[in-house]
Amino acid sequence: MSDTPARLLKLLSLLQTPREWPGGELAERLAVSPRTIRRDVDRLRDLGYPVEASRGSVGGYRLVAGAAMPPLLLDDEEAVAIAVGLRAGAGHAIEGVDEASVRALAKLEQVLPSRLRHRVSALQNATVPLTRGDGATIDPRTLTTLASAATGRERLRFAYRSGDGTRTKREVEPYRLVSTGQRWYLVAYDLGREDWRTFRVDRVGEPYATGARFAPRPLPVEGAGSDGGDAGGEARSDAESGEAAKYLTRSMRRMKPELCLDVWFGAPAEFVAARLPAHFGAPEPDGEGGCRLRASCADSLEWVALRLALVDCEFSAQGPPQLVEYLEGLGARLTRAARRPAEPLADPEQG
Repeated sequence: MSDTPARLLKLLSLLQTPREWPGGELAERLAVSPRTIRRDVDRLRDLGYPVEASRGSVGGYRLVAGAAMPPLLLDDEEAVAIAVGLRAGAGHAIEGVDEASVRALAKLEQVLPSRLRHRVSALQNATVPLTRGDGATIDPRTLTTLASAATGRERLRFAYRSGDGTRTKREVEPYRLVSTGQRWYLVAYDLGREDWRTFRVDRVGEPYATGARFAPRPLPVEGAGSDGGDAGGEARSDAESGEAAKYLTRSMRRMKPELCLDVWFGAPAEFVAARLPAHFGAPEPDGEGGCRLRASCADSLEWVALRLALVDCEFSAQGPPQLVEYLEGLGARLTRAARRPAEPLADPEQG
């Protein structure tokens, strides 16, 4: 990469991920010599970016928190406002912004000076979010700890509470965080069980990175890892995220019966698709102004029924039978709830 400004931006982007980068790996990523990497690191330091170097066979470069915010074109108030907003978005599984919030929050909090980090925590602790009620809230610090360990390939230890209330201690090799739009899950290799596991993040407590590095294991997903070995870092990251999502989907299907949806909507496909969860897939136009959705999911019956109703248009469920039956009961209850109370009977003695 001969374009120096573009190379510096790419180097800065790599260093902003929460891990230590060996000089040789950076040189390979940017297709330059280790000497050029050293010169570029010096240029970033001259610009105010606090890049720390460690020596030795496993040494490398890491972007660390400095005495002041590095020149990101943000003042203190803007940095605090962005961090608080990202924490709010990351703490709730909000479809479409959740994973981006965690990635951005991990990068920002890595370089926040301690005085600003304290202000962010104080403001976060002094506010009470009004949540939607259909997904568990999570401490953003838990998410950033898990995300940083997964990115830096560091083993994690945490306390875990299973669905029946059993509490255990786990040590894992984190692979990826996955959001379903309702909840966060951690896909990881459980060292104690010697097998892959998925963990609900709202049941994770006291997570901390042990500092022990590990070589990533191949995730047991059908068709995963067949190619892409020479792809760039971003391509590998996207592929790994896709593999983790597939693995989680398979795991959830084993735990819950799959619903095969067949639903007609009295609205254009674009209107309906924008109001349905992405994992439902895209509805197909019926040629008459409506559309039809045929999809499989492992979500709860109650949640699926509510999401269909929230599309805010006429719809008709053709299947599965249990969904049709549930919607009939839900519709009857809503109809009764909407009726005005009957007028009280007149007292005959008050003529």
